[in-house]
Amino acid sequence: MAWDFETDPEYQKKLDWVSEFIENEVEPLTHVGVGLGGVKSKTYQKAIRPLQKKVKDMGLWACHLTPDLGGQGYGQVKLALLNERLGRVGLAPVVFGCQAPDTGNAEIISHYGTQEQKDKYLWPLLNNEITSGYSMTEPQGGSDPLAFTTRAELHGNEWVINGEKWFTSGARNAEVFVVYAVTDPDHKDPYKRMSMFLVPRKSPGVEVIRYVGVGGGRGSEGYIRYNNVKVPFDALLGPRGSAFELGQVRLGGGRVHHAMRTVGQCQKALDLMCQRAVSRTTREGKLADFQMVQEQIADSYIQLQQFRLQVLHVAWLIDKHKDYKKVRKDIAAVKVAMPKVYHDIVSKAMHLHGALGVSNEMPFTGMLISSMVMGIADGPTEVHKVTVAKQILKDFRPDNDLFPSYHVPKVREAAREKHADLVEELKAEWAARAQSIDAL
Repeated sequence: MAWDFETDPEYQKKLDWVSEFIENEVEPLTHVGVGLGGVKSKTYQKAIRPLQKKVKDMGLWACHLTPDLGGQGYGQVKLALLNERLGRVGLAPVVFGCQAPDTGNAEIISHYGTQEQKDKYLWPLLNNEITSGYSMTEPQGGSDPLAFTTRAELHGNEWVINGEKWFTSGARNAEVFVVYAVTDPDHKDPYKRMSMFLVPRKSPGVEVIRYVGVGGGRGSEGYIRYNNVKVPFDALLGPRGSAFELGQVRLGGGRVHHAMRTVGQCQKALDLMCQRAVSRTTREGKLADFQMVQEQIADSYIQLQQFRLQVLHVAWLIDKHKDYKKVRKDIAAVKVAMPKVYHDIVSKAMHLHGALGVSNEMPFTGMLISSMVMGIADGPTEVHKVTVAKQILKDFRPDNDLFPSYHVPKVREAAREKHADLVEELKAEWAARAQSIDAL
């Protein structure tokens, strides 16, 4: 039996250190706005760099990366246990070298980038010396390959990019953008029409129309116009026409890591709910004494545990198969479950706090918006539900018989034919029993 829910004692010590470190040293910085000025700001250098050094000294820096890239090469189960702790505080991934979108962008550069691209962008990204933006979504297209209109045309030895990108992640402080653009509009396979490019922010023609915030937050996502932006031929990242393929490599792991961190956010909301329940007193006792409150806490705990086990199982499957494509259905299922679990638990916690819960003195409004973001980012819930259904249905074949093979009367008839001797014995037993009843 390989099933085991124990954590290696040595790794558990590291996890305990992470929990204490985040609570005592990382979370307080989120309340003073450290990090908003970018990686090169004085406050960032003063406050974040020492914390990053402590993480590196503990051997926990960029644990998703292989050792040749400066990481630990942890499998997904180990990462899940780590990320559910990092997920409790928004600044924690930065301190531990695994913040989005830099981690995903660095991953595809490490796999598909040329040596020159790696020298210029990979190591600075891995060392958190620069940050990057992920410029995929367009005002009129998000997941449909036929809806993208941004073009990259080859003129001599240069690509000329024209189009608009909506909600470019990390745009405000990014020094380089990973840009999707149509290079082969007539290709018969719509998923082979787009290519991926590395575009320096300072390239002439890169225009930030405006920054967009999530909810009421500070705008950091970019609405960007690429107006005759010229980049050299070798700005192409990976093979021509492979943008969607590369994107799935990037997004597959990203979706699971989002789910891992969401476990931490849900646990934080549940903890705050429980703290409120045992602290708030009414004329008839504490909130924790009321059955309706107990029901909300119980439902939240059960929902969280189900989701956490689902995430850990998907992580285990990835470790087992070493292939995101083989776990596509399960990753999509986690992506579907994530926003609902997140929303349900946070909503209960917010409601239990009353007016305080909807104020800016508690984190719930931001968490509630984040739960909705999780239903949109990296593909909308509806798309992933379709993926789950298709992956399940592909194992079934049509049965066009008037009475199909799964039809109960047909199944019953076949079973009786197969076990005719048992049927006769049962008939004899029931007949004898009937005679006994008649005798009474």
